[in-house]
Amino acid sequence: MVISIKKDGRIRICVDYRDLNAVCIIDPFPTPFTEEILEGVAGREVYSFMDGFLGYHQ
Repeated sequence: MVISIKKDGRIRICVDYRDLNAVCIIDPFPTPFTEEILEGVAGREVYSFMDGFLGYHQ
C-alpha cells in the first residue's frame, strides 16, 4: 500500500492487488448477461425477487 498526496492536498491510497488476485479462486458460474436474464423471464406475467436470485445463484 502506498499513500501519496495529490496536488490539491487530498490523499490517494494505492494498493497492488496482483498477489491477491493470483490466489483467488475463479468463479465457475459468472454473473449472467442481461440478455440471458431477460430470456429466462420472457413471457411471464409476474417477476419476483426469487427469479433474479435463482438466476444469480445457480
